[in-house]
Amino acid sequence: MLDCPMLDRRPEEIDAADMRLMLLRHAKSEKAESGMRDRDRRLNARGRNDAARIAAHMARHALLPDRVMVSSAQRTRETWERMAPAFSPAPPVDYEDRLYESGTEAILSVIKAADRSASALLVIGHNPGLYDTARLLLAHRGDEAHQLDDGLPTAGLVVIDFAGNDWRKLAAPSGRLEAFVTPRLLKPTED
Repeated sequence: MLDCPMLDRRPEEIDAADMRLMLLRHAKSEKAESGMRDRDRRLNARGRNDAARIAAHMARHALLPDRVMVSSAQRTRETWERMAPAFSPAPPVDYEDRLYESGTEAILSVIKAADRSASALLVIGHNPGLYDTARLLLAHRGDEAHQLDDGLPTAGLVVIDFAGNDWRKLAAPSGRLEAFVTPRLLKPTED
């Protein structure tokens, strides 16, 4: 087992987040047409709208990333393009092939390689990897965490707070669920 100071703290002891990880599944995309590569699928109209709504919610609630890591797939890139205008200035973004069709190990590897100066990371990727990563990182399956039991829908955002200041030491299960938001959970007045 890894020797990690983050594991010495229970999630209820994480009062103020030293590190915040925001996992966002790409917004709703079009169905693949015959001969189309999965990687090339674009957002549909609902997806374009949902990405902007989630970004506006994030900005209103001070869920502001210092750095963004985006899968290289077209639908994840478009999700970020629709979100970026909500953040001023827009944070630096890295497009990562390793986030496409990846499992928890690859996703954690990308996160652990993040610049230490970024205390708030936004990772935009795909299921089932993002969903599995969120569940793996949560230290406590309390009431809020049970919201994830039904999965991570398109444009779904999971915000997990961690004690510590080094992404390289990120370990499971050490995070506390701070927020879980989906376009359907947003009130119409939040548009």
